Amino acid sequence: MKKLIAFFFITMNIGLIQAQNYRDYVAKANSHYTNKDYKSAVEYYEKAFEIEHKSYSDLYNAACAAALNNEDKKAFTWLDLAIDNGYENIAHIKIDSDLKSLHDKKEWKTIIDKLQKRMDILSVNYDKPLQKELLDIYTEDQGIRGEFMKFYKDPNSDKKKIDSIGKLMGKKDSINLIKVIKILDEKGWVGKDVVGAQANQTLFLVIQHSDLKYQQKYLPMMREAVKKGNANAGNLAYLEDRVALREGRRQIYGSQSSRNKKTNKFYISPMIDPDNVDKRRAEVGLGTIAEYAAKMNIEWNLEAYKKELPEIEKLENIK
Repeated sequence: MKKLIAFFFITMNIGLIQAQNYRDYVAKANSHYTNKDYKSAVEYYEKAFEIEHKSYSDLYNAACAAALNNEDKKAFTWLDLAIDNGYENIAHIKIDSDLKSLHDKKEWKTIIDKLQKRMDILSVNYDKPLQKELLDIYTEDQGIRGEFMKFYKDPNSDKKKIDSIGKLMGKKDSINLIKVIKILDEKGWVGKDVVGAQANQTLFLVIQHSDLKYQQKYLPMMREAVKKGNANAGNLAYLEDRVALREGRRQIYGSQSSRNKKTNKFYISPMIDPDNVDKRRAEVGLGTIAEYAAKMNIEWNLEAYKKELPEIEKLENIK
């Protein structure tokens, strides 16, 4: 019996070590990806996938890094695996600029056709007209944002160009908000069982990008939707944080970041109880704060953050 117990704990420890190594490799890959070091990003994704390849989001990000590093074969292999492991976002994959270099390859049509067939099977009982409306809104919302963020994150970008895209984004947001409010007021927070996961997420995205008064109005509706399984708990965490900060309070999950106008560096916006933020994030299905920081190209050190918190609160007028 003792030998069996010992073997169990050895096996469990190996599993924990492998899981930690996987997370470490992915975090490093994401950091290199953010810093546009695509070659190193691909290398770390490869190391992670030698341990496991079950996360469609990690596989998708790896495919983007490979495409940007002109490693088409790896990009298509990882996209294929992402679909096999549950990737469904067909509207996003079509507009993702990171994958643009793959569009003229014969394998691209194969990937899109495979994903479309998967979505056709899943959507047999969906409200097709409503799904299409929401997917079109999603494309509008994310397409303009992708273009805006490319310029916003580049310190050498022309301010006039940023302002011009920002105004266009605001106009599109206003139009999309009118459409989504009508859906929410007439049908409620429709779940993925009605319109699919991606169209369902569109509701959150549009409200997340709206003015505070609309976020405050529909936040209770989204909370109820999460309880019923009609909305994503991680998305709700993002909305909770954005509302808290806009109301002059600390965020809960550390999902929001800002840029210091003096140093031009990004930082995690003020949050409550930083020591236990990873526990709160895990409860809603979010990764660690260190992983999030790496994706945002933010240097993360818990003790340093706690010391800097009073100054950060001044930057954002937190009460």
